[in-house]
Amino acid sequence: MEAGDSPIWVRVGGGLEQLPSRDRYGPADLSRPPPGGPWKPLQVGGRLVGWAPDGGRTAARKAAELGERLAEERRQHLLSRLGHKLRSAVLALQESARQAAFGRTEALELVYEQAQEVGRRAAALEAAAIPPKDPARAVVLAAVLNVAARSVDHDLPGDAIVLAPEPVLVEALARLYDWMGGSGTVFRAQRDGDWWVLRVTPGPDRRALAVPELGEPLVRLLVDTHLSGFLDAADPDRPAVYLPAA
Repeated sequence: MEAGDSPIWVRVGGGLEQLPSRDRYGPADLSRPPPGGPWKPLQVGGRLVGWAPDGGRTAARKAAELGERLAEERRQHLLSRLGHKLRSAVLALQESARQAAFGRTEALELVYEQAQEVGRRAAALEAAAIPPKDPARAVVLAAVLNVAARSVDHDLPGDAIVLAPEPVLVEALARLYDWMGGSGTVFRAQRDGDWWVLRVTPGPDRRALAVPELGEPLVRLLVDTHLSGFLDAADPDRPAVYLPAA
């Protein structure tokens, strides 16, 4: 935005971001105008792309362009960070393998652990880099969560059905589960208008991830961009995920 421009909310994935303040709000929904209005909805082809003090096609096109640019900038930044972390893990693995080859048998255990870490980081990079290939369809949230995190504690309603590409939803929920500490994490869901809200309580043994990018940044990309949802992490210890109801 140029200096002096009026504030505008633009859609980034399934959420909204205000420029120039960078405040976040969501999910993006005609029935949920952002705070601080009055705002007028901006739409392109019937799709909500933002909110502004004044409507019109010019403002709508501007909001759509800004939103797409921000989403791509965020994706590229995360890919760069994940790529850097992957290269670091590969270098550590190479050094341990070199030491093991020269007779340092204690390095063999490190080789296995570091190979596992390389695999984890490569999988995260792939998840962030590859757009969904499967179309969004109606999926039962409880069934998907059972696949993503087999030992998870949940009591989701049977009618909690969301519209999403199932492989990406499995990946996002698995990443969310790991971010929240794995075993002992509790998931609850409730309907909120056109959305199902998945509220998460972390496990008792939660620890900070060795690679922070595998937590909130990756989950946000998967939820907001690939699932057209919204990750509300205003309280990172009690995040909520909004997913489109089927």
